[in-house]
Amino acid sequence: MADAGFFRGTSSDQDGRFSDKEKKLLKQMKFEDTLERKINMDKINLDVIKPWITMRINEILGIEDDVVIEYIMSQLEEKNINPKIMQINITGFLNARRAREFMGELWMLLIEADESEDGIPRSLIEKKINEMRKEPRPAGNGEAKIEHTPQSDDWAKR
Repeated sequence: MADAGFFRGTSSDQDGRFSDKEKKLLKQMKFEDTLERKINMDKINLDVIKPWITMRINEILGIEDDVVIEYIMSQLEEKNINPKIMQINITGFLNARRAREFMGELWMLLIEADESEDGIPRSLIEKKINEMRKEPRPAGNGEAKIEHTPQSDDWAKR
């Protein structure tokens, strides 16, 4: 038989067994409604958001995992972010429900940062102000006043 000059069979694009897994997961997984909103990442100050991401991932996992945190940060540093694909990517580290909740919270922070002029989410600013109000302030000229009690005084034990 002579060769007809073309390949026989189907390519992997045409074969249903080799479909795009990402498309399949995008249809199957549940996503928060906030992920539909587009964000201008050039405007957002990621240095302010990284501590929140670190704290939240540590709460979810129960341990400090730099790999997951840096993976999330590297995805946020890209120009065109698809939050749904980002959720699919972090589902392997967190479970599906926790990944969905985390992405919903993160995306709300990013929306706040996008809407603010300085690229910092308003809720993080308010949280920091509340923390600063709760901290005891030093008395007088900037020196902390230390009270000596018998329990804390070393001289009482000598």
